[in-house]
Amino acid sequence: MNKRTLLYIAAACILAFTWYRYRMPRFVAGEKAPDIALSTLDGTKSKLSDLQGKFVLLQFWGSWCGPCRAENPHLVDLYKKYHDKGFEIVSLGVESNAANWQRAIQKDQMTWPYHSSELNMFDGAIPKAFNIKSIPTTFLLNREGVIMGVSLEPDQIEKRLAAALTN
Repeated sequence: MNKRTLLYIAAACILAFTWYRYRMPRFVAGEKAPDIALSTLDGTKSKLSDLQGKFVLLQFWGSWCGPCRAENPHLVDLYKKYHDKGFEIVSLGVESNAANWQRAIQKDQMTWPYHSSELNMFDGAIPKAFNIKSIPTTFLLNREGVIMGVSLEPDQIEKRLAAALTN
């Protein structure tokens, strides 16, 4: 290979890595999640810290997002299975249309009370605080609000909850 080809390969690798880092959520496992303030679907004001003492899944999703909607039935099952054991879900809709968001919550039977939306899509304050660039993105928090995992698949969430709630 000549120097020019190597230079192109190096530049492509740097660009790919930069793009990858740009799209990564700001917080990682082991860090304390920031205490965000939410206004829920019914108008109730709450903060993430109000749920201290529970395991919390912070879900960034959208009514328009196919992978998010495909994941929702699994999250509904997890909520039903673990809610009485100290598990809560906080769903933050990354949206531009409140009516579509509300219909999706009903249609997907997302029965938990903590639903909030950012109608400025990814430019909303909370997605920006977490550096959310794509959805679905989830953060599983332990009882102290420390992140246990980021963007876990539902089966991974269940394994971690099962292990934590049986100890």
